[in-house]
Amino acid sequence: MSNLSTLEQYLSDKVHLSAADWQKIREYIDYLNIEKGDYLIQPEQTSTHTFFVEKGLLRYFSVDQNAKEHILQFAPENWFVGDRNGVCFNQPSTFYIQAIEPSRVALIDESLFSAKLLAINPEFVAYNEQILQKHIHQLQRRIHLLLSATAEERYMDFISTYPDLTQRVPQWMIASYLGITPESLSRVRKDMANRKFYPKN
Repeated sequence: MSNLSTLEQYLSDKVHLSAADWQKIREYIDYLNIEKGDYLIQPEQTSTHTFFVEKGLLRYFSVDQNAKEHILQFAPENWFVGDRNGVCFNQPSTFYIQAIEPSRVALIDESLFSAKLLAINPEFVAYNEQILQKHIHQLQRRIHLLLSATAEERYMDFISTYPDLTQRVPQWMIASYLGITPESLSRVRKDMANRKFYPKN
């Protein structure tokens, strides 16, 4: 099993998959190297792939009518990201997925999740359901924080969710994810430093 890709190793740690299972699964996976600033998805494009980050860092965001960006998710190593409009409904996206760093990404065809997994390995189906429920829970928590939490509480949640990204992501992107201005984020970080609170990175 030493020749497994990062995605294959990740899944092997979660689900028992035989060599025969992998032979079938690999038919639905491609790999892509992308440069910083490159896009995997842009508005009006339809993608039926889920992306797994083997190396690097992606962001999932929208742009409003005033050209303001709103970041919904970061996807560092070992994270999945995809546009649900395309994956679930075969409709064009209204979002962007862009590389913040040079990245290697696994492209997983949706037909693997929607139709093939049960025949390949029922245990894999249960794990996919677990991932989906976890994603829904995370979205509900994120909406709650944006509606009711203070800027500092949102920043603390960002650190908890993405403990290794504070030095990899520009401050303005973190502020966009938190739904605050970069100036507000600077004040939050300064106040935390004045209270000698230093989050673990």
